[in-house]
Amino acid sequence: MHWLQTLDVSLFRFINLTLSNPLFDVVMPWLSGNRLFLPLVLVVIAGLLWRGGSKAAWFLLLLALAVGVTDGLVSNTLKHAIGRVRPCSALADVRLLVGCSGSGSMPSSHAANWFAVAMVAFLFRRRSWRVMVPLAIAISFSRVYNGVHYPSDVLVGAILGAGSALGVLFALNALWQSVGRKWFPLWHEQVPSLLPGPAKLPEPTGATETTFPALRPILEQHWLRAGYLFLGLVTLGRWIYLASGTIELSEDEAYQWVWSKHLALSYYSKPPLIAVTQFLGTSLWGDTAFGVRFFSPLIGATVGWLLLRFFAREVSARAGFFLMLIVTTTPLLAVGSTLLTVDPLTVLFWTAAMLTGWRAVQEDAPLSSWLWTGLWLGLGFLSKYSSPLMWLCWGVFFVVWPPARRQLRRPGPYLALLINLLCTLPVLIWNWQHDWISLKHVAAHGGVGRAAEPLAKHLSWLLEFLGTEFALLNPVYFVAATIALVALWRTAQRDGRLVYFFSMGAPVFLLYVLLAFNSRVQPNWIAPAVLPIFCVMVIYWDRRLRSSDRGVKPWLATGLVVGAAVVTVMLNTDLVGKVAGHPLPANLDPLRRVRGYEEMARVVGQAERRLAQEGQPVFLIGAHYGITSLLTFYLPAARSQVKESPMVFCPPTELPENQYYFWPGYGEARRGQNALFVRQAESTKLVADWLTKWAKGETNLCLPPDEAAPAPTWLVKQFDSVTNTGRHVVLYQGRVLHTLEIFTCRNLH
Repeated sequence: MHWLQTLDVSLFRFINLTLSNPLFDVVMPWLSGNRLFLPLVLVVIAGLLWRGGSKAAWFLLLLALAVGVTDGLVSNTLKHAIGRVRPCSALADVRLLVGCSGSGSMPSSHAANWFAVAMVAFLFRRRSWRVMVPLAIAISFSRVYNGVHYPSDVLVGAILGAGSALGVLFALNALWQSVGRKWFPLWHEQVPSLLPGPAKLPEPTGATETTFPALRPILEQHWLRAGYLFLGLVTLGRWIYLASGTIELSEDEAYQWVWSKHLALSYYSKPPLIAVTQFLGTSLWGDTAFGVRFFSPLIGATVGWLLLRFFAREVSARAGFFLMLIVTTTPLLAVGSTLLTVDPLTVLFWTAAMLTGWRAVQEDAPLSSWLWTGLWLGLGFLSKYSSPLMWLCWGVFFVVWPPARRQLRRPGPYLALLINLLCTLPVLIWNWQHDWISLKHVAAHGGVGRAAEPLAKHLSWLLEFLGTEFALLNPVYFVAATIALVALWRTAQRDGRLVYFFSMGAPVFLLYVLLAFNSRVQPNWIAPAVLPIFCVMVIYWDRRLRSSDRGVKPWLATGLVVGAAVVTVMLNTDLVGKVAGHPLPANLDPLRRVRGYEEMARVVGQAERRLAQEGQPVFLIGAHYGITSLLTFYLPAARSQVKESPMVFCPPTELPENQYYFWPGYGEARRGQNALFVRQAESTKLVADWLTKWAKGETNLCLPPDEAAPAPTWLVKQFDSVTNTGRHVVLYQGRVLHTLEIFTCRNLH
């Protein structure tokens, strides 16, 4: 092994040092990653879809699966298991031409991914090896030349990449052979093998259904089964993603986890159901990030199952299947099925009420449909205070659809309203006991009582809201949904389903558009309105597709590809660094809000142990409810005693500002003890100072205090002495994600 390692290092030095030349110094960093890579990939994908049709789409799907397994499962698992240090960090005389990542060196992900691509391309088109293999070799060579991998890293990566791709494709083909015959006999007869690539996607054409009407029920059953299988695989994939530790808890998730340790009828800013859900998740899986989020993918799967079943009954199973694809490739909804906040619960009960409500407005509907609708509406209110907006939607529907008004002469709607009102009792009782604080909080969020702002600021809020929704709802889907909503009212003979779904979503979206003109609106607030709007979109464009509109499929494919790419990057922004050669700046990284907190807790924990050496007990004060909750979750000692004897507190306030106001503070119980006050201190100057120290080789990540940011006055009054220990940098893969100011506070009065 020593001889092999010596040979490996010698080969590395030969490539990195001896072969160095000005031409390679320009070309090799460009091959490892450049800003043109992603645009070029998108152009190639668009060209393949445009010229290759369904065969190209199938190739791209298999390629994505092969690379996903190679990079996300095989390569990353081995990197962590082997833990080999990169040459740029282990050797002294390395010519480093690109950034030196902190991840493991063995195997090379670049080599693994590119040889996986080359293998899939070879299986579909044999002559592609003439281009793809030399390209994969050149990129693998560049990793050694640039000083970030040993030759053995890229050799092992190449073997693993090609082998993983083969394994994935042959496993899928074997699964298709066994499952396809039983579950999808018509498709299996059409496409008996997935390799080397079908002539067309395994789907029936419109002509087939028209020519053989008897096949339609069987084909619908195929699409329904495909939808179930897709939902199961996506849910499993989301659970695996959450268990991988790629992201950590957000501030709100940690905050609501603390609520789950103090179950109550309601809380300062939200109803109680989010705390109950987190309580159930952590009861099953422990106080882990996976336990906190366990129900989010399950909620997403339940919503998908409800919609798929509804579409199979009322529209078509094929339309329902593609609705599942659209929902999965919509960034806003994909994030909502990963993080567990109040939005997944709100969307679940809004959707359930919407679907049972459609059944309730039918002429022959049983009274139980209205009772279920009222229950789902009530649970929606216990999830988020915006849920009663559905009654506004019902009002719109009764106005624009006269056949539904006869329901107003029956007891159903009023019983549903009564059940909904009964479900509000826990929240009303809690607020009655606490001076209606939630009502005041919600009113403040809506801008009630706020001073007038300049017109330019109102316009900027509105444009910010529309621009954000345009991006997060997928630009292709946003445009397609807008066209469908407008076209709905241009037809003389309207479809009741379209009018109903329009009424369940569009009024909410328009309401938030008006609110955005008055104050800043968060993009997730419209979440309940998205699915009914998408239902209108899918029903409308499915009808266009069945009428032989050839423009639907290319735009659908574009939306799915763009959405899948954006969702993938949003779930793991490290991919940007891999393909572009440079990681996203921390201030542009959307995952910054769910990363670095475990490291932050480690930094604070070290400071706490140093202070505890003085002999007095130490507690922590977080400047904000978010940092307080995150420290409570990620500090093991604080997490273990969060309910019995809390260790981390929020600052005391005269009026309620968060839920911590209603729980015991440190006050008398901590008199005479020492504390650490922790707050975030983000600044460009801080990052520049840290980079200066890092360039000099200094490893201490604590910088001098910022003289312009003294300790809060209330804190100074509570202790004998308050000392700023400096600014502490929290890193993630060499990037500054968060910066902290930690104050040592001695002898609480």
